[in-house]
Amino acid sequence: MKGFFTLFLILVMTAVSYSQNRITGRDFATRSEVIAKNGMAATSQPLATQVALDILKKGGNAIDAAIAANAVLGLVEPTGCGVGGDLFAIIWSSDKKKLFGLNASGRSPRSLKLEYFKKNGFEFIPSYGPLPVSVPGCVDGWFEMHDMFGRLSMRDILQPAITYATEGFPVTEVIAYYLDRNTRALQEYPNIKDVYMPGGKAPAKGEIFKNPLLANTLEKIVKGGRNEFYRGSIARDIAAFMKKQGGFLTYDDMSRHHSEWIEPVSTVYRGYEVWELPPNGQGIAALQMLNILEGFNIAEMDFGSAEYIHHLTEAKKLAFEDRAKFYTDPLFSSVPVEQLISKRYAAERRKLINPDKAAKVFDAGVIEAGNTIYLTVADRFGNMVSLIQSNYRGMGSGMCPTGLGFVLQDRGEMFSLAEGHANVYAPGKRPFHTIIPAFITRNGKPWISFGVMGGDMQPQGHVQIVVNLIDFKMNLQEAGDAPRIYHTGSSEPTGQQMTDGGILMLESGFKPEVVHQLMSMGHKIQWNLGGFGGYQAIMWDEKHKVYFGASESRKDGQAAGY
Repeated sequence: MKGFFTLFLILVMTAVSYSQNRITGRDFATRSEVIAKNGMAATSQPLATQVALDILKKGGNAIDAAIAANAVLGLVEPTGCGVGGDLFAIIWSSDKKKLFGLNASGRSPRSLKLEYFKKNGFEFIPSYGPLPVSVPGCVDGWFEMHDMFGRLSMRDILQPAITYATEGFPVTEVIAYYLDRNTRALQEYPNIKDVYMPGGKAPAKGEIFKNPLLANTLEKIVKGGRNEFYRGSIARDIAAFMKKQGGFLTYDDMSRHHSEWIEPVSTVYRGYEVWELPPNGQGIAALQMLNILEGFNIAEMDFGSAEYIHHLTEAKKLAFEDRAKFYTDPLFSSVPVEQLISKRYAAERRKLINPDKAAKVFDAGVIEAGNTIYLTVADRFGNMVSLIQSNYRGMGSGMCPTGLGFVLQDRGEMFSLAEGHANVYAPGKRPFHTIIPAFITRNGKPWISFGVMGGDMQPQGHVQIVVNLIDFKMNLQEAGDAPRIYHTGSSEPTGQQMTDGGILMLESGFKPEVVHQLMSMGHKIQWNLGGFGGYQAIMWDEKHKVYFGASESRKDGQAAGY
């Protein structure tokens, strides 16, 4: 009886129930694409989008606008990002006619040793408190981008965030929900109540929220540059706070930090070049999945079919076994990127997929030796920026340094504590990262800058967007609005192993008969709310010389241009 009720509930929840009655396009699209000639911005909060456009109109380029939008998002969406987190970006330079990759992720404290966790009985690094804190790389990432490509001064770029932090801004609906959820969970940590719970509670939808401490921090960054954050008073304040909390992050860790410009990596999917950044992030998992799927006629399977969902899920399981085994900081362990994203390797892995049955266990391949925000901006010069930035778990570690107005990330949670594992904890090592920006080129020219935020949903989301665009011929807005799947329970870089096939979660909009068919194939289906990520995208139309923008409805975001 219980099993029948569960099945009934799933079928009801997943019944097709689109509220739109559109004249054009797919029924699940929430709106048309935004189209503009001179510039475009897509972020998860409208104020940030408008700031990006203001920067473009002032003569700034896409890089300036992306930094400005990111700074505003750190204020208005502290549940996803901020100067206490890390940053990754893929930038199309119209001058250089090429893509640049930036890894602005921080390293683990040099004084914290693996032996500490063993001695104190830790099986995994905790999610909150001082132990998962690594060096915040965001600010250095801003200055690297600005030094390489920027046009306006950092004063002009950061002033909108300073003004909003000083004067206040109205909190939007989804962010208000996550603020309440995060602050109630973290309120016992120092300074959380003072900064994020004025009057004893998190600000509700529509309430004006101010963060004068963050305004002061940003003002110091404007005046003192990156050195103020990593070698000046901010670094000293962070180090003193962490020492008081029993943490290991020191002034020396902060002062040694530096970002790295890296080469993006790609695979060709049905004639389109899909670009990601190499580890310590998980971007190549999307490339591995696409390579596996390319061997199937996805277009003939139809969007929303059990056959398509099954093949997508099994491809994800295969890629994530490699993700769990091989992905790590390449300075500490060799990551066989070229082999993992090769067509030959994908062909061998593809053979493991049973078209009729879900696998409970996959092994990683045999290799020869050898909560987050996403934004994208494009300008009238032809530059495009794909940028993702995160605290990791919502509001990160809960460590909110006194007087600074932001929380520190808990990215160190993503290390393994298993000796011999590629991603095992080590001092001065970059942890495995879930945040990944993406880009698509066509014939060596820019086409789409996009991302899907949301933990291990991100490579799954990237693949679904690419397939929606290329195989199912959706437009940019439809590709993001389309119902998504999310598989969880795969093996992880932190040491967990998949033994039961994991769990397949479906958004509303899939047909009941599809759900029933998937269950008969051995997939364990569950309902999920809020785990399907958040999408932003910009497309360049070479023929008409215009930008298309899209921002889907799962977040409070906006795509806008001029």
